[in-house]
Amino acid sequence: MKSLAKAEYQEPTIQVDDIITILIQTVDPQATAMINQGNVPIAGAASAIGSVSSSAQPVVAGYLVHKDGFVEVPVLGRIKLLGLTTGEAKELVLKEALKYYKEPTVIIRYANFKFSVTGEVAKPGVYITPNEKVSILDAISLAGDLTIFGKRENVLLIRENLDGTRSPYRINLQKSDIISSPVFYLRQNDVIYVEPNKAKASATDGTQAKTYTIIGAALSVLIILITRIN
Repeated sequence: MKSLAKAEYQEPTIQVDDIITILIQTVDPQATAMINQGNVPIAGAASAIGSVSSSAQPVVAGYLVHKDGFVEVPVLGRIKLLGLTTGEAKELVLKEALKYYKEPTVIIRYANFKFSVTGEVAKPGVYITPNEKVSILDAISLAGDLTIFGKRENVLLIRENLDGTRSPYRINLQKSDIISSPVFYLRQNDVIYVEPNKAKASATDGTQAKTYTIIGAALSVLIILITRIN
């Protein structure tokens, strides 16, 4: 059996406007309660790989990364996290926490790792997850898979670059080498668009033709009635 090369996973780095959950655990839970409650509530974050954002989802608190790259954490002060992975951010926050707490444990995760799935999928929408390692297959699965009209051989992924520009990538879900694609793992704010196939266009045209026929027949009946009344 032929083995397939796995996609190289590159940890995403923290960017401006990201919201980061910072949890510090010590022997006295009350000592770090102020830090752990965050300063930005996030509705719609899920406990595992995300789900469609809605008010029915649990609320998670985090810290907003400001335009200068800093987060403002009670007790610890301003800490620059811009450009760091969550692992690197953990080490930096731990260094600061050791100044105030004895043997603290630090946990850092994304509170708003966000991507969108739209087009011919069962549940299009914006998805938010604290899990930063999400593949395109995970995302499509969360969106309920493609409809019967979705083009599996030409899925479009739009990725936001660090300079604010966007780059398009085409993905064939029917090929096994998808798992070695450089865009197999999603990044923050990725957009996945599943195009409709020819069958959808034909079905749409047929529906429109049927609608026009019904409207035309109704207008004909109306004209006949008006003519007879006059």
